Amino acid sequence: MNPQNQPNMTVKDWILIAVLAAIWGGSFLFGRILMLEWPPFTVVFLRVFLAAVALGIYLVATGRSFPLEGKFIGAIAVMGILNNVIPFSLILIGQQELGSSLASIVNAMTPIWTLIIANYWTTDEKLTTNKVFGIVFGFTGVAILMGADISAGLTASVFAQAAVLGATVSYGFAGVYGKRFKERDPIIVSTGQLIASSVIILPIALIVENPLSLSMPGPVIIGSILGLALLCTSVAYVLFFRILASAGATNLSLVTFLVPVTAILLGTVFLGEVLTTSNFIGMGFIAAGLALVDGRLFRHIHARFASF
Repeated sequence: MNPQNQPNMTVKDWILIAVLAAIWGGSFLFGRILMLEWPPFTVVFLRVFLAAVALGIYLVATGRSFPLEGKFIGAIAVMGILNNVIPFSLILIGQQELGSSLASIVNAMTPIWTLIIANYWTTDEKLTTNKVFGIVFGFTGVAILMGADISAGLTASVFAQAAVLGATVSYGFAGVYGKRFKERDPIIVSTGQLIASSVIILPIALIVENPLSLSMPGPVIIGSILGLALLCTSVAYVLFFRILASAGATNLSLVTFLVPVTAILLGTVFLGEVLTTSNFIGMGFIAAGLALVDGRLFRHIHARFASF
């Protein structure tokens, strides 16, 4: 679809995008809180399992039926690994060391990886000049974010940032792989991948972390788990596809710009996190890269100058 053919954004669309950005920004806050006390694979299981239950109830309530085709189930399992199991685990592993703000900034690289992967794996999403410059700016931003730690020697922070960066690569593959589900009901796809993810991550959590030995969680941990599973996963999926139907994929991508902002605000207010100058510079480069990839800002500027 050409940019000119994108649906016009209504006030309601803008409000929903802001709400979705706040919800996904909150996932980094909840993740950081949980990583201070609980192991990552156990949290991933609870997140996908509770979200699967919630969306399963939503499926029944809306009269949808889940297909039991072998080919679909196999494909949805792969999607669950790429879009849930790997990235959710890596982000939480990274958040054992990183604050919610920095993790969200690194996570903003997801669209950049999606572009690179799509260029090689698809025939209709090739790189353009502005997208190449966007990729360069994005990687420059990551290099600035990680540069101080690398120059001081390999530290836990470097590995933590690398883990979150690895999650964005997995999201990139998921974005391209997920194109095969474009004719499927997105809520069914979302529920299916969450069910598959629950089945896959459960034995890993049981073997690696023995969650049954964990002490009874307090209200903050319970609230964070419920927030991560029900709000940041179940509700977010429903909201995501509602915006997609109303505003289109390109307009929906604006949420990528807003998630780090909301995560930084939440991290500052609730966790007392403070970003360094290099963090802000790195975030600026990533934001510029995303703006180049999106292209609308520059098209708008060009149109304004052309009108004079």
